[in-house]
Amino acid sequence: MARQKKYIWAKGKRKEARATVRLFEGKGAFTVNGQLIEKYFPGEAFSAIYRQPLVAGKCEGKFWGRFVVKGGGKKGQAEAVRLALARALVKYNPEVYRPLMREAGLLTVDARVRERRKAGQMGRARKKKQSPKR
Repeated sequence: MARQKKYIWAKGKRKEARATVRLFEGKGAFTVNGQLIEKYFPGEAFSAIYRQPLVAGKCEGKFWGRFVVKGGGKKGQAEAVRLALARALVKYNPEVYRPLMREAGLLTVDARVRERRKAGQMGRARKKKQSPKR
Protein backbone atom coordinates (compact mmCIF):
# COMPACT_ATOMS: atom_id res chain seq x y z
CA MET A 1 0.00 0.00 0.00
CA ALA A 2 1.37 3.42 -0.97
CA ARG A 3 2.16 5.81 1.85
CA GLN A 4 0.13 9.02 1.81
CA LYS A 5 1.96 12.33 1.82
CA LYS A 6 1.41 14.46 4.90
CA TYR A 7 -0.48 17.66 4.23
CA ILE A 8 -2.00 20.60 6.10
CA TRP A 9 -5.68 21.26 5.52
CA ALA A 10 -7.35 24.68 5.89
CA LYS A 11 -10.27 26.61 4.50
CA GLY A 12 -11.07 30.24 3.77
CA LYS A 13 -14.07 32.22 2.65
CA ARG A 14 -14.90 35.60 1.18
CA LYS A 15 -18.37 36.82 0.18
CA GLU A 16 -20.03 33.73 -1.36
CA ALA A 17 -16.74 32.02 -2.25
CA ARG A 18 -15.34 29.07 -0.29
CA ALA A 19 -11.85 27.60 -0.67
CA THR A 20 -10.19 24.57 0.88
CA VAL A 21 -6.51 23.76 0.55
CA ARG A 22 -4.26 20.75 1.00
CA LEU A 23 -0.79 22.20 1.47
CA PHE A 24 2.25 19.97 0.93
CA GLU A 25 5.94 20.60 1.61
CA GLY A 26 8.35 20.53 -1.31
CA LYS A 27 8.48 21.63 -4.93
CA GLY A 28 5.36 21.53 -7.02
CA ALA A 29 2.60 23.58 -8.55
CA PHE A 30 -0.55 25.02 -7.03
CA THR A 31 -3.76 23.80 -8.66
CA VAL A 32 -7.32 25.10 -8.35
CA ASN A 33 -10.14 22.69 -9.22
CA GLY A 34 -7.68 20.59 -11.23
CA GLN A 35 -6.20 23.50 -13.24
CA LEU A 36 -2.93 25.30 -12.71
CA ILE A 37 -3.49 28.36 -10.53
CA GLU A 38 -2.01 30.67 -13.20
CA LYS A 39 -4.58 29.39 -15.69
CA TYR A 40 -7.53 29.52 -13.26
CA PHE A 41 -6.65 33.05 -12.05
CA PRO A 42 -5.05 34.72 -15.10
CA GLY A 43 -3.39 38.10 -14.81
CA GLU A 44 -1.11 39.97 -12.48
CA ALA A 45 -3.89 41.32 -10.23
CA PHE A 46 -5.09 37.85 -9.20
CA SER A 47 -1.51 36.64 -8.87
CA ALA A 48 -0.76 39.45 -6.41
CA ILE A 49 -3.79 38.45 -4.31
CA TYR A 50 -3.21 34.70 -3.94
CA ARG A 51 0.60 35.00 -3.56
CA GLN A 52 0.43 37.41 -0.59
CA PRO A 53 0.81 34.74 2.14
CA LEU A 54 3.80 33.17 0.38
CA VAL A 55 5.49 36.55 -0.04
CA ALA A 56 4.74 37.64 3.55
CA GLY A 57 6.03 34.32 4.92
CA LYS A 58 9.11 34.33 2.64
CA CYS A 59 8.33 30.76 1.61
CA GLU A 60 7.80 30.89 -2.16
CA GLY A 61 8.89 27.60 -3.70
CA LYS A 62 8.83 25.69 -0.40
CA PHE A 63 5.20 24.53 -0.65
CA TRP A 64 2.70 23.32 -3.20
CA GLY A 65 -0.97 22.56 -2.84
CA ARG A 66 -4.38 21.75 -4.23
CA PHE A 67 -7.33 24.12 -3.84
CA VAL A 68 -11.01 23.35 -4.24
CA VAL A 69 -13.00 26.53 -4.81
CA LYS A 70 -16.78 26.94 -4.98
CA GLY A 71 -19.18 29.86 -5.35
CA GLY A 72 -18.73 33.58 -5.81
CA GLY A 73 -16.80 35.43 -8.49
CA LYS A 74 -13.15 35.22 -9.42
CA LYS A 75 -11.97 37.99 -7.07
CA GLY A 76 -13.85 36.55 -4.10
CA GLN A 77 -12.42 33.14 -4.92
CA ALA A 78 -8.88 34.52 -5.08
CA GLU A 79 -9.33 36.19 -1.69
CA ALA A 80 -10.75 32.95 -0.24
CA VAL A 81 -7.66 31.13 -1.57
CA ARG A 82 -5.46 33.77 0.09
CA LEU A 83 -7.13 33.25 3.49
CA ALA A 84 -6.99 29.44 3.21
CA LEU A 85 -3.29 29.55 2.31
CA ALA A 86 -2.48 31.91 5.20
CA ARG A 87 -4.35 29.67 7.66
CA ALA A 88 -2.56 26.56 6.35
CA LEU A 89 0.85 28.21 6.82
CA VAL A 90 -0.09 29.15 10.40
CA LYS A 91 -1.12 25.54 11.07
CA TYR A 92 2.20 24.34 9.64
CA ASN A 93 4.35 26.46 12.00
CA PRO A 94 2.46 28.88 14.29
CA GLU A 95 5.56 30.37 15.98
CA VAL A 96 7.05 31.52 12.67
CA TYR A 97 4.08 32.26 10.40
CA ARG A 98 1.39 33.60 12.74
CA PRO A 99 3.16 36.92 13.54
CA LEU A 100 4.03 37.42 9.86
CA MET A 101 0.49 36.73 8.65
CA ARG A 102 -1.06 38.82 11.43
CA GLU A 103 1.24 41.76 10.64
CA ALA A 104 0.32 41.57 6.96
CA GLY A 105 -3.40 41.41 7.86
CA LEU A 106 -3.92 38.07 6.13
CA LEU A 107 -5.70 36.26 8.99
CA THR A 108 -8.48 38.83 9.33
CA VAL A 109 -11.71 37.65 7.71
CA ASP A 110 -13.49 40.27 5.61
CA ALA A 111 -17.06 39.40 6.59
CA ARG A 112 -18.83 41.88 4.28
CA VAL A 113 -21.42 40.19 2.11
CA ARG A 114 -24.08 41.41 -0.29
CA GLU A 115 -27.17 42.79 1.44
CA ARG A 116 -30.34 40.86 0.73
CA ARG A 117 -33.23 42.28 -1.27
CA LYS A 118 -36.23 43.31 0.83
CA ALA A 119 -39.79 42.52 -0.22
CA GLY A 120 -42.05 45.30 -1.48
CA GLN A 121 -39.21 47.40 -2.82
CA MET A 122 -37.98 48.04 -6.31
CA GLY A 123 -35.53 45.27 -6.95
CA ARG A 124 -32.48 46.30 -4.94
CA ALA A 125 -31.65 46.17 -1.24
CA ARG A 126 -32.32 49.81 -0.33
CA LYS A 127 -34.13 51.26 -3.32
CA LYS A 128 -37.55 52.67 -2.41
CA LYS A 129 -40.58 53.63 -4.45
CA GLN A 130 -40.89 57.35 -5.02
CA SER A 131 -43.57 58.89 -2.84
CA PRO A 132 -46.13 61.23 -4.50
CA LYS A 133 -45.65 64.91 -3.67
CA ARG A 134 -49.33 66.01 -4.02
